[in-house]
Amino acid sequence: MKPILSLGHTPLANALLTPDELEKPEPTFALDLVFCPVCSLVQITETVPPEELFRDYTYFSSFSDTTLRHAGDLAQRLVREQRLGPDSLVIEAASNDGYLLKHYRAVGVPVLGIEPAENIARTAQDDHGIPTLPEFFDLKLALELAQNRQRADVFHANNVLAHVADLNGFVAGIEALLKPDGVAVVEVPYVKDLIDRVEFDTIYHEHLCYFSLTALDRIFRRHRLRIVDVERLEIHGGSLRIHAVRATSKTRPQVSAAVIDILAEELAWGVDRFEFYGGFAARVVELRRSLLSLLAKLKGERHRVAVYGASAKGSTLLNCCGIGGDTLEFAVDRSTVKQGRYTPGSHLKIYAPEKLLEEQPDYVLLLSWNLADEILEQQQDYRRRGGKFIIPIPELKVA
Repeated sequence: MKPILSLGHTPLANALLTPDELEKPEPTFALDLVFCPVCSLVQITETVPPEELFRDYTYFSSFSDTTLRHAGDLAQRLVREQRLGPDSLVIEAASNDGYLLKHYRAVGVPVLGIEPAENIARTAQDDHGIPTLPEFFDLKLALELAQNRQRADVFHANNVLAHVADLNGFVAGIEALLKPDGVAVVEVPYVKDLIDRVEFDTIYHEHLCYFSLTALDRIFRRHRLRIVDVERLEIHGGSLRIHAVRATSKTRPQVSAAVIDILAEELAWGVDRFEFYGGFAARVVELRRSLLSLLAKLKGERHRVAVYGASAKGSTLLNCCGIGGDTLEFAVDRSTVKQGRYTPGSHLKIYAPEKLLEEQPDYVLLLSWNLADEILEQQQDYRRRGGKFIIPIPELKVA
C-alpha cells in the first residue's frame, strides 16, 4: 500500500453526542488513505467494526429533497426499462428509511429493504410501510433469501459498497440474489472526483474504499457479474452508477460504449499509477490553509460564523482542520434526528435551520456542500437579510 494522505486520528463522523456524553472521552481512530498498486483500489487502513458504526445511525436519506428526487427518477426509469410489475421484486441493501423503495411500492412493485441500522429499519417499516430486514447484507443472507425464493429483478446498492469490509462477500451476494436476467444498480462516489475536486472531507471511517470503474470491473468479474453500463453523476460530489448483470444473462449481452470509454479514460489518467494520487495531500494542505485564513480574518473582524450541515463529511473537515467552538457558534441541520445533539470532536450544538433567522450570523460554513443548490434555495430569507454562505469545496468561495 502506498500512502496518499494522513488525516490523523478523528472521532467517528456520525457519532453525534448527547449532552450527557460531552464530558466523556471520545474514541478516535487513525484516518489514513492509501493506494493499492496491484488492484488500483484506494482505501483507508483502519476498519472500525460495522456493529459500532451502523447499528444506531443518524443519517436519514429522506431529509434531502435532492436525494428523494434522485431516487424517484431512478425508480421510475427502472420500472419502465425492466418492465416491473406485481410479480417482480426490488431489493435494496442499506435501504435506509425506504427513501428509494417507496417509489416502487407506490406503483405496485413488491420491495424488500435490508438495513442494519435498527432505528432506521423501524422507521422504514412503521412510517413508510417498507418491509425491512434489520441485517447487514452479505453472501450468507443472500443465499438464505434466494433459498426462500426472494430473488431480485432489480438489486440496488446506493452508497453502501464503500462501507463494506468484505467486498468479495457483498458482491458474491449480489450474484447469488439476482434472478437469471436481473440487474444490479450500484452507486458509489467516484475516486477521480474525490482527487480532482479535493473532496478530502468525504474520507471518514465509514468509507473504507474509494472506487474507480477499473476496480469495480475487476471485483464484479471475479464474482461472475458483468458491468454492462455506467453513468457519471453529479450527486454526492461526483458518483458512478453501474448496471451489472450475471455473466450468463442473455437479455443484456452487450457492454455499453460508456463502460469501454471510461475504462480507457481511467488508464489514460493513471487509475493504476500512484502518480495520479501523489499530489493530493499538498492540495488538501493548501485548501485547509485558505479556509483557516478566511475564518481567522472573519473572526478578527468580529463576524459571527455558524455551520450548516451536521454531516459526516463536515465532521472530517472540522476535526482535520481543527475548527471548533472558538471560531464557530453553533450548527444547524434539517434532520430532526440530529437536532439537540453535538458534533463529534468540535462539540457544536445542532439546531433546526430556523436558528439562522433567529440569530442571523454573518456567515455560515456550508459543510453539506454537495447539497449547496438545495440549501441555498431553502435559505433565501437568511441570504436576503445579508447572511452569506462559505462553501469550502471544491474550491473555497463565499455565496
